[in-house]
Amino acid sequence: MSNMDTPSPQPDRNRNRLPTLFEVLSRQTLAPVDLFSFYIFMRDQQRSVDYLDFWLDVSQHMSLCRHYVRELRRSVLVATPDLEKTGSKRSSYILDQMAEVNDPSGPSANLNSDERIKDQNLSAYLRQDNGQSNHSPQSSLDSNQSRTRQSGDRHRGNGERLPRPSFMSRNSPTRTNSDSPAHTVARADIRASAERILFTYLLEGAEREVTLPQGIVQEVTNLIEDEGRDDPEVFDTAKDYTFQAMERDAFPGFLRSKALGNLVPPSAFLRLVLGLVSMFGGLWAGFACILLDEPKHIRCWLILPFTVGVYSLSSQQYSIDPVLALAGLSEYTFMNWSRIREPYIRKLMNKRALMVLLFTVLIGVGLIILFIFVPGHRL
Repeated sequence: MSNMDTPSPQPDRNRNRLPTLFEVLSRQTLAPVDLFSFYIFMRDQQRSVDYLDFWLDVSQHMSLCRHYVRELRRSVLVATPDLEKTGSKRSSYILDQMAEVNDPSGPSANLNSDERIKDQNLSAYLRQDNGQSNHSPQSSLDSNQSRTRQSGDRHRGNGERLPRPSFMSRNSPTRTNSDSPAHTVARADIRASAERILFTYLLEGAEREVTLPQGIVQEVTNLIEDEGRDDPEVFDTAKDYTFQAMERDAFPGFLRSKALGNLVPPSAFLRLVLGLVSMFGGLWAGFACILLDEPKHIRCWLILPFTVGVYSLSSQQYSIDPVLALAGLSEYTFMNWSRIREPYIRKLMNKRALMVLLFTVLIGVGLIILFIFVPGHRL
C-alpha cells in the first residue's frame, strides 16, 4: 500500500526573487511574506480578510475530502485485504488511483493534466458516494464509533453550529491539516463543510459575504442545494475567481508593504508626526540662532532635531525604518516585530535600508551645515 500522508510543503530558502501568491498560500515562504503576515495584511490594511478566509475554508474542505478518501481506502483494505489482490470492485480501484490527492492550496488552473485527472476522480467518487456509501472509515473499523458520530451529527443538525475552521484559530478541534487529521472524517462532515461555506460566504446577506459574480454564486448554490453535491469541484470557479482577485488587488500591495518596507501604516503615521514636529522645531531654533547671532557651539545642538526629523520623514516616505531593517526586524502589527527570515527579502531590505540611511545622512548634513555656518545677524 502506498504512503497515505503527503508531507507539508517546505519553504524554499534558495529563492532569489519575490514570492508569488501561490507560494504564500501554499506556505512555501517565510516571514515577513508568509501566510500569517498576508492574513494580517488582509485583515488590517486591505480590509478584505473574508476573501482569504473563504479561500482557506475551501482549501480546508478539499483537505476533508482528501482525508475521507484516504481513510476510506485504508479501511477498505483493512476490512477486506483480498480486494487489493483481486481488484474485483470498481470502488477499490478508484480509491487506489486516488492514494495521493493534490495539495489544495493552488488554483485549479495551475494543475497539470495528471493532477486535474486526480481531482476530477476525487470529485466523481464523492458524487457517487454521496448518500449511498455503505462503507466509511468509521463503519469498517468500529461500529460503536460510527453510532457515536451519527449521534453527534444529529445533535449538530438540531441547531448547534459547528465552529468554523480558520487560519487564525488553527488549534480548533475541528481543524484538519494535510498531515494529521484532528478526528476521523465522516461523510456528513464533508456535507456540513460545504454547507457552512455556502451559508457563511456566498448567500446574500451571509455573515461574511464575499462579492462574487452572481452567476458563480447561483451555480454553487444550485450544485449544493438542488443537486446535493459537496465535492471539491463545486467551489472551483469561486476559488479561482477569489485567487485572481487577491492576486490582482491585494498581493501587489502586500509585497510593497512587506518586501520593500518594514512598517505598518500606524507606525509610518507616527513617524510622520514626529518628523514634522522635529523639523519645525529645528527650523525654528535654527532661524532663531541666526537672527540672534548665536555662536557655533550653541548651534551644534541643531543636530538633534534635524537628525530626528529627517530620519523620521525618510522612514515614513519609504515605509522602512533603516536601523530596524538592518537589525532584521519587520513590523506585522503596531509595535509588534518579527524576524525577517526570507533570505531574498532580507537582502532586499538591507539594500533599501542603506539607501534610506544615505539619503538621511545627506539631507541631515546639508541642513546642519547650512544653519551652523551661515553668518548670524542680530536684529
